[in-house]
Amino acid sequence: MKKTLSISIDGTAINDIASFYEVINQTLMVGEDWNLGNSLDAFDDLLYGGYGLLKDYDKLEIIWKNIEHSRKSMGVEATQKYYLDKLNSNLPYNKSLLHQKLKDLDAGKGQTYFDVLLEIIDSHKNVHLLQF
Repeated sequence: MKKTLSISIDGTAINDIASFYEVINQTLMVGEDWNLGNSLDAFDDLLYGGYGLLKDYDKLEIIWKNIEHSRKSMGVEATQKYYLDKLNSNLPYNKSLLHQKLKDLDAGKGQTYFDVLLEIIDSHKNVHLLQF
């Protein structure tokens, strides 16, 4: 029998990208002696299960309250800052891709960080998102 974990996220506690990961760590990484970093790949990996609270469950239901606040907090401005921080680091990111993503955002056609998070959630058939 499949077991479902239901969690609630208060979107008003998410005021930027970093606070999203704080909320996720407080909610899903209970019982672990480490936390997820601010990484889309890490969030994607978490949703596959196997650690944190998800290690004992097959399915996850996310009840995301005040989601519009989160959408705005991780919108264009936060996403631009995210890409600029990557461009200004000495790490080997694909700089041309980051410049293109910034151009797309400026043109009003790029994905925000929030959009990417929703895409990741949607890609996991074991995860159901309820938005309020």
